[in-house]
Amino acid sequence: MKSKTTLILLVITAAVFAYMFFYERKAPTTEEAKRQAQNVVNFSREKIDGIVIQNGDDKIDLRRRDKKWRLETPIKEQADSSLIENLLLDLESWQKDATIPAKELEADKGKLNEYGLSKPKLRLKLRGKDAPREILFGKDAALEGKMYVRLENSKETFLAAQSIKKEIEKKATEFRDRKLTDLITAQVSRVVLKTAAGEMELQKKGDHWEIVKPLRARGDDQKIADLIAQMTTARIQQFVADDRGDLHPYGLAEPRGSITLFAQDDRSAGRTDSSRGEQGQVLQIGGAAEKEKDQVYVRFSARAFVYTLPKKIEEILNTKPNDVRDRHLVRIDTNILDRITIDAPGKGKTVLARKEENWTIGSRKNAPANSSEVRRLIDTLQNEQVTKFAEEVASDLPKYGLDKPQLQLTFSSFASENTAETKAGERPFATIAFGKVDGDNVYARLGDEPFIVAVRRGLLEQIFTDPLQWQELSIFKFKPEQIHRFSVVTDKELTLVRGANNQWSWLKGTGAIDQVNVQSLLNTLSMLHAVRWVGSTAPQHAFEKPQLVITFTTSPDDKASHKLTVGAAAPDGMWFARVDEREGTFVISNPDFNALRLSLVKPVEPSPAVSASVTPSATR
Repeated sequence: MKSKTTLILLVITAAVFAYMFFYERKAPTTEEAKRQAQNVVNFSREKIDGIVIQNGDDKIDLRRRDKKWRLETPIKEQADSSLIENLLLDLESWQKDATIPAKELEADKGKLNEYGLSKPKLRLKLRGKDAPREILFGKDAALEGKMYVRLENSKETFLAAQSIKKEIEKKATEFRDRKLTDLITAQVSRVVLKTAAGEMELQKKGDHWEIVKPLRARGDDQKIADLIAQMTTARIQQFVADDRGDLHPYGLAEPRGSITLFAQDDRSAGRTDSSRGEQGQVLQIGGAAEKEKDQVYVRFSARAFVYTLPKKIEEILNTKPNDVRDRHLVRIDTNILDRITIDAPGKGKTVLARKEENWTIGSRKNAPANSSEVRRLIDTLQNEQVTKFAEEVASDLPKYGLDKPQLQLTFSSFASENTAETKAGERPFATIAFGKVDGDNVYARLGDEPFIVAVRRGLLEQIFTDPLQWQELSIFKFKPEQIHRFSVVTDKELTLVRGANNQWSWLKGTGAIDQVNVQSLLNTLSMLHAVRWVGSTAPQHAFEKPQLVITFTTSPDDKASHKLTVGAAAPDGMWFARVDEREGTFVISNPDFNALRLSLVKPVEPSPAVSASVTPSATR
């Protein structure tokens, strides 16, 4: 075969493959083609960017821009996008019930008039790439719920459901979006509220809100979100007029107040004003609606119209700074928290240091701390709410005992090495000072805030000032089988030693050993936990006259010795206790105390002979 012929065949083959790949791949399947043949119109919703509805002399022109629908005619206004998207969905699935062929219409020229399709009043035109021909709507058919329809310049007429006709016969007002704004609460980063009482400004920084005017304070994230939601979820009740005319009849020439929302992307969108380089969406609130007393007139700058909203929107104007103020005592960023310093004058400083997921007592050579108790303190402080705001300006500290606070907490991050951003060492980020007690309250001040607050007095009792109280609750960490010898002293002394076969024998004591009780005692002793640490040892703990003393060793050579002393009864059914290797007093539970003083000697059972001799006597 000649090379020229071969080349021609290759080109033909490539063309066939290209046709199959680019054309047939996109061609509808048999099932899809059958479905499309039944549709009144076929189009791709994503490519439609305009809808024109002509109903007699009335024209409605809708256009999609930036994925949002707007009314262009008869009024320029925000359109209800969900309503329009539903219309397009219904058009996509709108099917023919029957087809009246062109031959039948040509045979009877009056048929189009009969069907109302020669000069139809209602027409629908879709705009966009590959948009179908204009749809002409005729009269209702004799069949219930059906009507006559045809496409522009088509010789065929269809019988189809009346559903689409009902959707487009609406007035232009019904296509307007009744949702006041397209902003959502999460997009808002700044709020300005103006009323006769003054101006309040709220600013979002990071994940939290702050009050900027008329005072600087932490904002309550949830309450501010609720305030914003009153506007972002508001539904328009009536469309009254555009805002270019006389606003006096609506009480909007001098509105009672306004709220302005600024979105995070205001600057990037180029919307600016002279004051802040931003332009927000302003809602002005006017007077009560004339006919609907449960509604109020409002003017909305983003849509340049006067509407009515439910009267409840007026609640925004009653908002005071303290209504949206964060009543939590402190915010603690636990992601950067590495140190807690508790400073009580006359008692020294306690430093709690984080070590991975656990805590140590940094001021006591990094001894293990009760990590769950540290986390409890953090949670308690974060959840604590002020009972009142005492002073907005902390000018008279002695009045509240805050010139010389009785207790101060400092929360810090810690860097072990220098970095480009920070230097090595401790960096405090929050400080709480506690002053005078006033009834059930105690005055407090957060270091970086100018005001003085009051919190409940009981909070002080939950902050341990004795470093011994922060010790871990685990007293002993052994296995029962590690204990080699132990001695129990109550009103007498008993001593046992573990033999080579793991059996216990007396070093001091007589009688049969109760192996079950011995094992129960060892189980409790080897893994003994305190209920809590009391702090420094005091005379009332009564260790000079103990209830119980247990000494034990954990090595065959008896060099590793440990001693537990249980003193007087503590409140709530507890017992004061101490160990030689740890400083301070802790309390143990009553069940643990009872397990530690179990009898180690089996009770003597009477012999059968004795039982027999006793029985007759008992009978007599």
